[in-house]
Amino acid sequence: MEQEIPTLGTPIELLRSHGAGVASALLIAIVGWMAAAWTARSVRSFGKRWTQVDVTLVPVLASVSRLAVLTITVMAVLERFGVDTKSLFAVIGAAGLTIGLALKDTLSDVAAGLVLLVLRPFDVGDAVEVDGTSGIVDAIDVFQTKLTSFDGVPIMLPNSKVRSAKIQNFTRAQRRRMDLTIGVSSGADLARAIASLREVLSSEPRVLAEPAPAVDVIELADEKVHLLVRAWTLPADFFATRLELTRHFKERLDAEGIVVPVPQRELHIPLRERRSAPSL
Repeated sequence: MEQEIPTLGTPIELLRSHGAGVASALLIAIVGWMAAAWTARSVRSFGKRWTQVDVTLVPVLASVSRLAVLTITVMAVLERFGVDTKSLFAVIGAAGLTIGLALKDTLSDVAAGLVLLVLRPFDVGDAVEVDGTSGIVDAIDVFQTKLTSFDGVPIMLPNSKVRSAKIQNFTRAQRRRMDLTIGVSSGADLARAIASLREVLSSEPRVLAEPAPAVDVIELADEKVHLLVRAWTLPADFFATRLELTRHFKERLDAEGIVVPVPQRELHIPLRERRSAPSL
């Protein structure tokens, strides 16, 4: 006796039998997607208003909350199609090892991001230098750290690289030291040159009195003497003070008649003897 092969039926019959389940699953997916986006925005907005929550954690909390809502949405959609989500967890666990090996670099970024959030080598808004890259910290996400360079260029650094790199946090410094090398001619009056530079330092209010600034000879070079100017400022005043002091030093030395040598080179080009034109 031949066994009858079950037929799937016409599209209209399928729509009648499964249309309600498909429509409800689609509705759940749309609502879940919108709810995930709304949850992430709400977490960011709440984090900005609530001062007790560190701004560094806000992007991570927003990403985690969005992922949690999406996970619940996917499970609800699968249940509408009759999928046993309990057995699905077992399948996901079995495939987790394979996925983890394939995405080990990505997982290391996630782990490094958690370590950065715990150790807190910097916060959002800090001026830092990470492995030679300088900028302002914008966010610490799950996979990467976002900076904006001092000239306005966005920079993305993997968390694993940031975690193992040398980090300098300029914002957390209580004060910063600047070292400026000023060259004067070898025939200049060194005592007068040093006194002039010290007067410029004393007239600059952003230079800290403690530790005291210092000016002295650091090197004797060809036809000039290098003076080292060492001064301390607050981190926020460092760059502006450094630029203005350099200009004021040059103007004061010029006013005192002290020459600041500029590197020069003399080129000696031998003249070749002109060859007489051949006679025709």
